[in-house]
Amino acid sequence: MLSQAIVEFGSPLKEIEGPTPTPQGTEVVIKTGHAGVCHSDVHIHDGYFDLGGGNKLPMGASLKLPHTLGHEIEGEVVAVGPGAKDVKVGARFAVFPWIGCGDCAACRRNEENLCARPRQLGCSPGVPGGYATHVLVPHPKYLLDYGNTKPALAAAYMCSGLTAFGAMKKVGKLAEGDEVVVLGCGGVGMMGIQFAKTVLGKAPIAADIDDGRLEAAKKAGAKAAYNSKDPAAVKQLIADTGGAFAVVDFVGSEASFAFATAAVRRGGRVIIVGLFGGAMGMPIPMFPLRALSVIGSFVGSLPEAQEMMAIVRAGKVDPIPYATRPLSEAYKTLEDLKGGKITGRVVLTP
Repeated sequence: MLSQAIVEFGSPLKEIEGPTPTPQGTEVVIKTGHAGVCHSDVHIHDGYFDLGGGNKLPMGASLKLPHTLGHEIEGEVVAVGPGAKDVKVGARFAVFPWIGCGDCAACRRNEENLCARPRQLGCSPGVPGGYATHVLVPHPKYLLDYGNTKPALAAAYMCSGLTAFGAMKKVGKLAEGDEVVVLGCGGVGMMGIQFAKTVLGKAPIAADIDDGRLEAAKKAGAKAAYNSKDPAAVKQLIADTGGAFAVVDFVGSEASFAFATAAVRRGGRVIIVGLFGGAMGMPIPMFPLRALSVIGSFVGSLPEAQEMMAIVRAGKVDPIPYATRPLSEAYKTLEDLKGGKITGRVVLTP
């Protein structure tokens, strides 16, 4: 098998060759058809997460190199272990990558994505992902039927789709007049607009610093759009809506958090999804005085992924813009994504 792997943090990926996995027990080998490129891949490739104030959360201590990125995976079953039941060679699936240990409290709650000892494809140490011709999956339960969905989109749903779906589920039930803001209209934010319409039953408001993305968001169904870089944007949003009930922050920066907390009304909630980085600051008394909830959201569980894919198979979600590139352009795609040059999703085709 061939992989595009990190051999040095921050440096160009290198093509490496290794043995194609041989499945044992319940394992399944997938020949990768499509592998989405995600902002999380950018942070892992950099080797750290920005914690603000010059502080960093390094990856080097735990992530041994070379490492193969890629957690948005779609492909064909080419080999199965003797314990892998109800799956046939030749079938195609999207792959749930947020795999846990199976034994901890989170896993027993069917929240493998929150496992303290994860085995996440392309993200966890020693677990290679989809920037490769083949991927080893521990069990057939992680293979999801995507119906007539385009395979490239099916791959993207495994992170950008599931992340957006899981975040929208955390908004909760809306009352009449409640408004939800999708902050950051990149690939995940565009998914958020789609799932807001389905999960919450109403179109959200879009906010972004890029007018091109805002235009794309309106075409995708956002009911209104605000350029969050405009100093008057928050005041205008509050004047127009009375303040949002929820802001789902798909950026996760100091600037986006400041916009979100300013735009949300009393009793509202800010759901932080993005990992851009930085540190937030707010006087502690303001949390109870504003009855403000700040919630972190990390992708979604396997049951949520199954629920999401049922909605997708039913055709209730409009596709987001995407483009495909060969696996050899993985590093260029990471750099383009880091530089804000991509709208929607880029999916690699090994």
